Parts: sequence; structure tokens; C-alpha cells
Amino acid sequence: MSERWARAFLRAYRYAGAAAYPMVGTYVAWRASKGKEDHNRRRERYGVPSRERPDGPLIWFHAASVGETIAVVPLIESILGYGIHVVLTTGTVTSAQVAEERLGGRIIHQYVPLDLKPAVSRFLDHWHPDLAIIAESEIWPMTILELGARRVPQILVNGRLSDRSFKSWKKRAYIAEALFENMAHVVAQSEVDGERFRALGARPVTVSGNLKVDTSPPPADEGALYAIQRQIGRRPTWAAVSTHDGEEVMAAEVHAMLRSRHRSLLTIIVPRHPDRAAALATELTAMGLNVARRSTGDRITPDTDILLGDTIGEMGLYLRLTEIAFVGRSMTAHGGQNPLEPAMLDTAVLAGRNVQNFRDTYQRLIDRGGAKIVRDRDMLAGAVNFLLGNEIARHDMMTAGAATVEEMRGALARTLKALEPYIHPLIVQSRLKGAGGR
Repeated sequence: MSERWARAFLRAYRYAGAAAYPMVGTYVAWRASKGKEDHNRRRERYGVPSRERPDGPLIWFHAASVGETIAVVPLIESILGYGIHVVLTTGTVTSAQVAEERLGGRIIHQYVPLDLKPAVSRFLDHWHPDLAIIAESEIWPMTILELGARRVPQILVNGRLSDRSFKSWKKRAYIAEALFENMAHVVAQSEVDGERFRALGARPVTVSGNLKVDTSPPPADEGALYAIQRQIGRRPTWAAVSTHDGEEVMAAEVHAMLRSRHRSLLTIIVPRHPDRAAALATELTAMGLNVARRSTGDRITPDTDILLGDTIGEMGLYLRLTEIAFVGRSMTAHGGQNPLEPAMLDTAVLAGRNVQNFRDTYQRLIDRGGAKIVRDRDMLAGAVNFLLGNEIARHDMMTAGAATVEEMRGALARTLKALEPYIHPLIVQSRLKGAGGR
């Protein structure tokens, strides 16, 4: 595909989006009926603001979901310290909750507009951002083109490209180049990610490391933690967290395989999507297991086999209940989930082989002895059994994981340095406005 055809494709994308705009209401309404949209704030998805724009310089941050939101919180906090206003958009209800919990009224939260010209234009007409900062891998053609047309500098931070995404973009190299030429800067997570962005035409590209390393460990309600710890007592535990379809049953099968050796074993299963919990509880119960659901307040009794962590925002609680964690989306699904939170909380990390989206992080943990890759269910059962029975080996993994996280810190400082040429003029503008207002 030539450059001319790439630009023609993007023009067609623009017109198709404008034509489809009147018909997307049904789609958004369906998502709202499934709890995937905030019913009372659906208009924000069409770019209709629910807040007034404050006077002075303003930066638009976008983070798609929970993980990206948590990653940019320290970056946003640093920028708020300069007196610059921030509008943060996210794409999910749960990420909006995280934004409220972590940042509260210090920022303006909006749901991200649909990547259709009328919605994006309405959003930009109201907010007039001086700078757009996008987290990780959110590459929306219409949004990028509209920002470019308005000459708003846009920067991708904590940027990453999975194997699948890179392969897909390489097939459309001219389209990628036509989009990435609108980027003022790409700050990539790893050298591999940096090379991939450069191959797709991004300039300039710097490497910061992973912003998620510089976040605080996920919090836990101390009262709830103490109550559950009392219910568990001295029972041995292990956890399967951020699990996807098939991995919960696998974890239950591992439990069944190990409970004869560890008679009071408690297995903690935390599905990535808690809306699957009711069906999972039925499935696990049918396997002859006694299941306690966190969301319904079930007590953990000596007969409880599985604690089903089917709540949002309590990963910090679940990880503090164990010293061994299998991180999901790595055995029956592909890409993996971030192992940093378990490592931060002194947990021995296990995962399947499909961790391509976090390859660099896993490699560092494995090299230092903080994580282990398991091939299948039986190998997972063997690893959990070994760690439950060998306190020294378990604690060596825990210590190595925490040390690796400490070694990886520094991404926030490197990202702020890359952003300095774009943020400094806004700091000056903010201070001049403040001086003029006195």
C-alpha cells in the first residue's frame, strides 16, 4: 500500500465514521445495559462535556482501562504540582472508579469520546487541550488525525506494541506512518517497543521503562484484610489472579490435586472480569468444591476450598492473603497480565508461557529468580506444591521479585524528562496567569 492509498484510506475512515455516527446510539445503549457504560454519562461518549473547561493551560490524558490509569497516576500527580489542569479520559466504568479513588477532585474525569469525527471534534472544541498524553497502546486514527489537524502536540507514554499489534501494523506500514507522523514524541516501555515504534515511522522515540513500576502497591482496606486473615488462620494459601476463561477451572483442578498433601489448603481465585463470577461459582461448586464469594460476604470456614475474589479494586487485599500467585491470561489466553503488583507485594510469581505483552518484565523477574514460567496445569501444580512445602525457596523468590521491582524503578523521572519541552511552556503560562490574577 502506497502513501497515497494510506491517506485515502484514512480519509475514508473519517467519512465512514461521520456516516456511522447517528447509528452508534444503539451500540452505546447496549453497552450501558451490560454495565459497560455509565448510563448517566453516556453523552460524554459523544464528546458532550459534563463539566466546564477551567481557565488556563490544560493537558488531556487518556488511559484506556484500569492498568493504564494506575500507571499514569504518578505522572498526573507530578503535573498537577505545576498548577496545570488535567482532563483524564478513560474507557471503562472500573477505570473511572480508579480515577476517582486515586485522584478525586484534583482532575476532571470524562469518558473518552468515540473515535468518530463528530464526537472527537465536539470534545476538542470544548476542552481545547494544550497537550495530549496517551497511555500505552491507544492508537485511535480519528483522534490522532484531529489533534494533528489542530496542531496539538500528542505524546504516547509508557508505549508498548504487542507481537500481534506490531505484526498487524507492519502489514499497514503506510497507514502507521501517516498516523505516527502526528506524534510529537513516543516514550516506550522497552528497547523492543522503541524499535517497533521507530520501524512504524514514529520520531522521536525514547525509552523510559515501565511507568507501572513507579506506582505504589495496590492498597487494601486494613479492617477487611484483618477480618479475612482471621478467618483463614494458619491455613496455607495460593492465588490465581487476573484469570481468564479456562484458568479458573485449571486453578480449581490444581487445588483438588494438592489438597491431599496440604489438607487445609485454601485457593484464592480472582477473575479478571468479575461479571463471570456467578457462572464460575456454579462451575466450581459442580466440581465438588466449597466456594466462598467475596462479593456476597461469604465467610471463609475450615471447609472452604475456594475464595472467589469477585470484587473490583481489591487486588491489594487478595495478594496480601498469600505468598504464591499465578498470574493469568498466560495459560489458556495470550498476552499475559502485569506481574508487577504481585512482585511489589512480596509474592512468588508463576505464569504460563503466553506472556508476550509483558515479555521484558517477566524476563527480568525470571533472570533474578522472582518468577517462574510453567508449561501446563500439572507443572503449575508441581510448582505450587514445591513452594508451599519449601519456605526458603518461596521466600527467596519473594525477595528476588521485590528487588527486581526496585531495580526497574525510574521510568517516571525519565518520562518527565522527555515531556519537559512540552510541559515547561505550560508551566510558564500557568505562572504568568497566576501572577496576572493577583
